[in-house]
Amino acid sequence: MPCRITLLSDRGSWLNRDLPKLIGALWQRGHAVRWIHDSAQLAPGDVCLLLSCSRLLSAEQLALHRHNLVVHESALPQGQGWSPMTWQILEGASRIPITLFEATAALDAGPIYLQQQIALQGHELVEEWRALQSQATLELCLAWFDRYREIVAGGQAQQGEASHYCRRRPADSQLDPEHSLAEQFNMLRVVDNQRYPAFFH
Repeated sequence: MPCRITLLSDRGSWLNRDLPKLIGALWQRGHAVRWIHDSAQLAPGDVCLLLSCSRLLSAEQLALHRHNLVVHESALPQGQGWSPMTWQILEGASRIPITLFEATAALDAGPIYLQQQIALQGHELVEEWRALQSQATLELCLAWFDRYREIVAGGQAQQGEASHYCRRRPADSQLDPEHSLAEQFNMLRVVDNQRYPAFFH
């Protein structure tokens, strides 16, 4: 059934360059899509996709849509918070879970609809693993619309102990000249040379 979809993403997000692919695929499926970068522009609709959106919506804003969907790169409730893929690469993870879930007023706490894994070889730099993340994000979103009734009926509440990642800052890209590049290779994999480049004193 055709839906009225709102796509909300941060204005400066790297994911914005790939979101037109998702919009085109949704149009081909007969859905109407409105893409915005400011939550103040939210209007009533059927589904709100919160993709690379760093703002929490209020209960009133969430009520504007029947569903509010988020894609998050962790095995929720573990890894709630910000930049989960970056933090897990820094931890040495080779498989990153990615989760599509229903947004609630609490951060990253809603019921889970879909999950899959992003496999890493250990050499991918930021543009390479972002491409994998983007592909998985689009696949999860389209699967949700293609199998809507089945997936919503199978939604599961998050279970287990929650953990939380903090927001990354430019200072988190600092290298230690006393350590080898090999020891800090994962740091070099996650830095963004434009927004938060690696540096040392």
